[in-house]
Amino acid sequence: MSGSTIQRVLIVGAGQAGGETAQRLRAGGFTGEITIFGEEPLPPYQRPPLSKKYLAGEWGEDRLLLRPASVYADEGVTLVLNRRVVWIDRTAKRIRLEGGQELPYDALVLATGAKARALPVVGADLPGVHLLRTAAHVEAIRPRFVAGAKAVIIGAGYIGLETAAVARQLGLEVTVIEAAIRPLARVTSPEMAGFFLDQHTAQGVRFALSAQVAVIKGQSQVSAVGMADGSEIPADIVIAGIGVAPETALAELAGLNVNNGVVVDRAMRTSDPDIYAIGDCCSRPLVHYGDRHGRLESVHNAIEGAKIVAAGILGQQPPKEEAPWFWSDQYDLKLQIAGLFGGYDHLVQRGDMAARKVALFYFARDRLIAVDAVNSPAEYLGAKMLIQEGKSASPADLADPSIPMKDIAAKARAH
Repeated sequence: MSGSTIQRVLIVGAGQAGGETAQRLRAGGFTGEITIFGEEPLPPYQRPPLSKKYLAGEWGEDRLLLRPASVYADEGVTLVLNRRVVWIDRTAKRIRLEGGQELPYDALVLATGAKARALPVVGADLPGVHLLRTAAHVEAIRPRFVAGAKAVIIGAGYIGLETAAVARQLGLEVTVIEAAIRPLARVTSPEMAGFFLDQHTAQGVRFALSAQVAVIKGQSQVSAVGMADGSEIPADIVIAGIGVAPETALAELAGLNVNNGVVVDRAMRTSDPDIYAIGDCCSRPLVHYGDRHGRLESVHNAIEGAKIVAAGILGQQPPKEEAPWFWSDQYDLKLQIAGLFGGYDHLVQRGDMAARKVALFYFARDRLIAVDAVNSPAEYLGAKMLIQEGKSASPADLADPSIPMKDIAAKARAH
């Protein structure tokens, strides 16, 4: 369907991807109806600060919001909050809300996101056991998240380690439990994982690695985490950060192609050309990595998907895809990541881990595929540009910190 014949756009999901889509459509000149449906009470907001500045109390709710609620009204975007979409009638091109109301669409955007995985153990429903995915989760955590409290964090991915950092800064006693042999096992190399393990240990965080949770113990509230080896870790609060699952139930009910996410093409179209999917819920072509498809849980993915969908609905040329990018703030460390490190066979280190300013460049044979940069923005930006353009820098140049990164990138782009 061409942009000129699309008059009603419905967006299911009021996260960053959904909010960005509405904003891009209006900015691009779309004058038709736009309605955003969200299951939470808040207008579209950012999730990354939830485990950082919002959890730390440095940001209020107003800072979380992508835009004030009044802006949506001013732009003629209807927000339908605290409501769930339960059905898509693809033949009639209508959606049904919980309670029975039905609404027609010309283009439908699924931005349903992902849901935090619950702990699959007895006691996970005890008071004091929490997930961390929404603003409401953080509000529930706050009363127990106080100096002197014993916090047990299950999962040593980005969410777990960011939460641990904030907890230590607020004066909590922190133990992190991880089933893998190291933190960040799914997302980075042993070298970078070791760096962050050392940094957290120096801050007083205790780790239980290669460890399995067997049960959450307590009577009226959590008191300890029981481990598979029979040991117990005392706990006043438990926070689980064991990953997320894409919210694909609505797409599955509608008969759309789903495979670890709603499958889309480069235009973010699903197997139904009038339905798009973006953000954490979709599996998209990873164009910088051959014919791979995959899910990207990132701000970059939400924003880029919104840009692509808005261009498609408006009948405009889509933007060029960026290399995937991510970031994590822990203590005074800013980790910036570009690309996907999976499949690397060697890495090059630039800088000094002891100085807490280092970049690791990941290569598959002679091709640069990713970078992890700690407090090294020039290395991050230079590598991100090269990965996007399919260029690779000289490993010897990268390993030599006396050569400015901008010169290395310029040399590589010239070849």
